[in-house]
Amino acid sequence: MPTSSNFQNVYEAFAASATTHPDKPFLLITASVAQNYDIAAGDISYGQAKIQVDKLAQAYRNAGYVKQTSRPIRVALMVDNRPSFFLHWFALNSLGVSVVPINAEFNAKEQAYLLQQSEACLLVATDCHLERGAEAIRLLATAIPVASDNDPTFPSIGDAENLSAPNTSDECAMLFTSGSTGNPKACLLSNEYYLEMGYWYRDIGGLCELAHAEERLITPLPLTHMNAMATSAMAMVVTAGCLVQLDRFHPKSWWSDVRTSGATICHYLGVMPAILLQMDAATTDADNQIKFGFGAGVNPAHHAKFESRFGFPLIEAWAMTETGSGACIIANHEPRHVGTSCFGKPDPSHVAVRIMDESGQPAEQGELQVRRAGDEPQKGFFTEYYNNPQATAEGWADGWWHTGDVVRRNEDGSLTFVDRSKNIIRRSGENIAALEVEAVLSRHPAPRIVAVTPVPDEIRGEEVMACVILNEDEAPTEDTAMGLFNHVFSELAYYKTPGYIAFVDDMPLTATQKPKRNEIKQLARSLVEDADQAKVFDMRAMKKKPK
Repeated sequence: MPTSSNFQNVYEAFAASATTHPDKPFLLITASVAQNYDIAAGDISYGQAKIQVDKLAQAYRNAGYVKQTSRPIRVALMVDNRPSFFLHWFALNSLGVSVVPINAEFNAKEQAYLLQQSEACLLVATDCHLERGAEAIRLLATAIPVASDNDPTFPSIGDAENLSAPNTSDECAMLFTSGSTGNPKACLLSNEYYLEMGYWYRDIGGLCELAHAEERLITPLPLTHMNAMATSAMAMVVTAGCLVQLDRFHPKSWWSDVRTSGATICHYLGVMPAILLQMDAATTDADNQIKFGFGAGVNPAHHAKFESRFGFPLIEAWAMTETGSGACIIANHEPRHVGTSCFGKPDPSHVAVRIMDESGQPAEQGELQVRRAGDEPQKGFFTEYYNNPQATAEGWADGWWHTGDVVRRNEDGSLTFVDRSKNIIRRSGENIAALEVEAVLSRHPAPRIVAVTPVPDEIRGEEVMACVILNEDEAPTEDTAMGLFNHVFSELAYYKTPGYIAFVDDMPLTATQKPKRNEIKQLARSLVEDADQAKVFDMRAMKKKPK
């Protein structure tokens, strides 16, 4: 059996915990999750989960889904945050097959794009998503089969090759991240990526000390993102802890789920403290077993208020899908500088950091650039952007990963988040590419010029705003705004749709008629603060997940 930090793949780490702690709970399904997903509530032990994982693995093996030398084999998973996600992931991982999580909230066009780019050979969907999955597949140039996550019968792709078990460098998953160039980029993530994330979390200590085989981590975050799939899941796997994976964030049942699950850790995004603070205060607010919250993006004005009211610290951290654990920075030691957007002091034994201004010179405020400390600067990072070597090389220019985040170095060496230099809007934890939304808006006949930018939002951190110069024959009316909104809503996931649409007569442009991003960002903020300056339409109430 490998040592606790010498596993070759994710399945090995899971199997080790299942061997040493078969009766410990691996997953806890709360009553609210059970009701929303129509599954049984209660614990699934490590031993029980391993039996199901191994059964699925045999079914996949019989159908030929195994590691191959000629090409990577990938299976797309569209099962939301259900327990079956982990069962299928670990089963496929044991065979050297990579998984591609698909967001069920995407529309068919967006899902088809992910399936096409990933070159997945099978889509496994929960029963309620089978029709949507089939709709996406009909848009592909070459169709792929669809299977139910509840039926371990998979279409054959040929005889299984008798190859060795997957190793740390083998691909484990492909996650898509919205980039500044528009369409989502496919990040190849290895077994090492996931294992290193678990080891990092296990070993950071301080205010984030993990007790082996004792913790219960509750998270509502989606398994299509690295926080849930890599950070929280792997932390529990390598420490034989219990994962309380919620279907999504439900403010009204949140504290009930926290208390009844016995959760000792929670993962959050900034939108969660903002919403929970809006709820009526109760004498039971601090009645929980949470030792700490782990997350990012809490509103500075909410940070101290939340900790005082609910009785545990919110530990701010920084990472990207691309950096994985290779450059994680976290405020797990005092002073945490609560209420300042500080995300901690980099550990020089783990991560190397430099801050560069726009002229490429070292500065106290500028773009954060990172790499792993020591002789392996890319250890723990993503492998590459799939089929996009130019973007990978640009990200690693000069041997440093260029994050696109603007930070400030404080006197004690800690770092404070200032802004994003890339054209990314971060709304409720989702990264939204401004160029992707602009491209859709530009296909509508009304705009002559359009620029999409973030504006501050008290609850969600940032909101999407579209500044539009209309064609001469178009009127800056509510009907026109609604037409633009519905156009984007039909093309992209609901959260990418503009929350504000402003019709302007002029906007800052370059000599080539491209938006001056920083100036437009300032313009947008002023328009929201003083709507009389232009025709500004607040569409936020319309941004709801389609039923």
